[in-house]
Amino acid sequence: MSLLWEGELEDRTRARAAAEELAALRSRRVGESLTLINEFSETEVSLVQTRNGVRLLVEAPKSGQWVTLDPLELESLTWQGPATFSAMVGRPFSPLFPDQDETGHDGTGHDDTGEPAS
Repeated sequence: MSLLWEGELEDRTRARAAAEELAALRSRRVGESLTLINEFSETEVSLVQTRNGVRLLVEAPKSGQWVTLDPLELESLTWQGPATFSAMVGRPFSPLFPDQDETGHDGTGHDDTGEPAS
């Protein structure tokens, strides 16, 4: 009897790679980080130097989620309306647009038109 679940080794490998990437980013911080907290969330932001320039590292310590944003990605946040942020907050831990596989299916049962996949 095995206590492993399907995909456990792949999950472990991806988690280790992500942890190593985050540690490398943290080691290249520029200045001090800033922590923002309210009754709903805690977020830590810091500048990190990469080989492609400075990025903003945004971390959510409670969930362990993190992302780096380049200046254009950061600016693109200013182009969004309240509905975009409401959609993101309404689906926590999910991408706004799920990744698609090579067949055009995104794992939601719908194709890229929003219609049920055949």
